[in-house]
Amino acid sequence: MPTLLLTGFEPFHTHPDNPSAHAAGALDGMEIGETHVTSALLPVEPHAAGRALDALLDTHRPDAVLMTGLAAGRPHVTLERVGLNVMDFQIPDNAGATYQDAPACPEDGAPPAYLSTLPLRAILAAWHAAGIPGHISNTAGLYVCNFVLYHARHRLAQAGRGHVPCGFLHVPANAAVALAWPADRPPLPYLPQPEITRAVEIAARTVVQDGHAPALPRPR
Repeated sequence: MPTLLLTGFEPFHTHPDNPSAHAAGALDGMEIGETHVTSALLPVEPHAAGRALDALLDTHRPDAVLMTGLAAGRPHVTLERVGLNVMDFQIPDNAGATYQDAPACPEDGAPPAYLSTLPLRAILAAWHAAGIPGHISNTAGLYVCNFVLYHARHRLAQAGRGHVPCGFLHVPANAAVALAWPADRPPLPYLPQPEITRAVEIAARTVVQDGHAPALPRPR
């Protein structure tokens, strides 16, 4: 059976919750036609997240990969167009580390960037048809979300599976994240968690139904 790997992230920094984790958990085991959704949570630390992704890609050999994470401050869901081979962040990850001008992949010959191979315009159109505002973003930031987008695309390319649809979408805060936002800062835009989960589900369904996760025979 074809598999779509769906990932979310654990809570991080000062956020007590992560809506991407709830969406991934809610959709775990969902069947989209003949495609099975397998969900997993990634740690908010680049090297641990990379190891977790490697294990998931090796175990499941997914026919499509949809990764999700929180972008607190964005007002709606966004599809990321590109992942860069850079880590540069001042907010510590969950291991307490920060990075400056560090490569996401230090291997010789690693490309400076990878483009998403998800059907971005089809997902965007499906969101709009369902009454969900969203857009395509040209920066995934340089935090762990950008790292996993780059890492997954690079790992698939190395394995000769660069054709596998793979990309990342950011979700806005949910109510729990917005309620924990400091009172002395401008109010944080948010969406109810069911609406965030609906947006992720529509994206997953579009990846499959757009014909980008076909039932291909798997190598033995």
